[in-house]
Amino acid sequence: MGCSTCSTGGCSTTAGGSKAGGCTNGACNVLSSSDWLGDIFDWVNESYRNLVEIRFKAGRKEFLINKTGKRLYTGDGVMVETGSGYHLGIVSLQGEMAHLQLKKKSPKAIWDELKGIVRLASDKDFERYEEARNRELPSLYRTRQIVTEMKMPMKLSDVEFQADGSKATFYYSSEERVDFRELIKMLGTEFKVRVDMRQISLRQEAGRIGGIGTCGRELCCSTWLTDFKGVATSAARYQNLSLNPTKLSGQCGRLKCCLNYELDTYLQELKDIPRVERDLQTQKGNARLQKTDIFRKVMWFAYIGDESNWQKIEIPRVNFILEQNKKGQKPVALSEAEETILIEADSEVKNEDLFALDKKYSKNKKKKKRNPQGQSSFSGPQNPNAQAQNPNNQAQRPTDRPNQRPQSPPRNNRPPQGNKPSEN
Repeated sequence: MGCSTCSTGGCSTTAGGSKAGGCTNGACNVLSSSDWLGDIFDWVNESYRNLVEIRFKAGRKEFLINKTGKRLYTGDGVMVETGSGYHLGIVSLQGEMAHLQLKKKSPKAIWDELKGIVRLASDKDFERYEEARNRELPSLYRTRQIVTEMKMPMKLSDVEFQADGSKATFYYSSEERVDFRELIKMLGTEFKVRVDMRQISLRQEAGRIGGIGTCGRELCCSTWLTDFKGVATSAARYQNLSLNPTKLSGQCGRLKCCLNYELDTYLQELKDIPRVERDLQTQKGNARLQKTDIFRKVMWFAYIGDESNWQKIEIPRVNFILEQNKKGQKPVALSEAEETILIEADSEVKNEDLFALDKKYSKNKKKKKRNPQGQSSFSGPQNPNAQAQNPNNQAQRPTDRPNQRPQSPPRNNRPPQGNKPSEN
């Protein structure tokens, strides 16, 4: 006989049949804490020795007082008091560990108001409990048909029968208020039990049903997570995750609980990351933020118009550019390496321009020194009638150099070749 308290349903040990505790495959204890103080009673406070944590179907737990006067062990089946009879549960914690869990989960709990454990469960109690469990699945299907026929805006997720068969709890989820008075009458007539309707959230529904997450492991809400906290969209933004509802939502249709696991670490690391609300302004162009690597302290930017070419910029460099932009100044480029290359290229261009100007100046200077007519460049303005007024100018000029060749007359004043005088 299996214990029928875990999602696998393949337990080979009867629940409560072994004092070592519960199932052999451990599936029944996925939501239980390790009772490493269970065998130590000498130093535990006497007022906490009788405090016991009992686990029911789908990981539901309650804290009760051991009124049997017998020593209990983890995994024992016990009969507990309820408002309408008795129910069968499994011992998960006791003593000091149960007291610590009570302070954590129910700090305002009143000791005198806690219900008690009546006795240890017998084999007959387990048989009756198995019969009640076998009624749950057919009752669930039949109730869903009734809800569909009555066109009620609710989703029935699970049914739990009490061990003595006197009460049935129906768990449902709905986004609006539901009037189920007529439904309770029909279910009471149908199943001959006392009906209790209990509304649960979508996360609790996923935890009761169970399943496999996108990580490949069993859902956290059905294995170890008991406190469901709200998950905001900002948790995904802080972690630089794409805001895709399909990827960020779990099987419950809400944001995944695991988005909160590393949120505190990201918030701590984001204190050193500057907030870039505008594009960075440089002389080469404006750059827009594309991605931020929070743990490596690196930000990726791309110039507007060239978004395919990302540049990795360190955090100190980004802070420097932001300070320059606040002062109204623009650095040459985003990265220091690119800025150095552009400055060197600009200086080379300027040096080439100066060399070209110097070369051009030297050519002009040579042309001025030696003009086409053979006259010196510093002789002043030329008078075109000077040769005609003084044709014997060469004879009148003093010769400083004795071997200097006399200057030939201009080409226009030379006699033509055909009129050369003949020799007689």
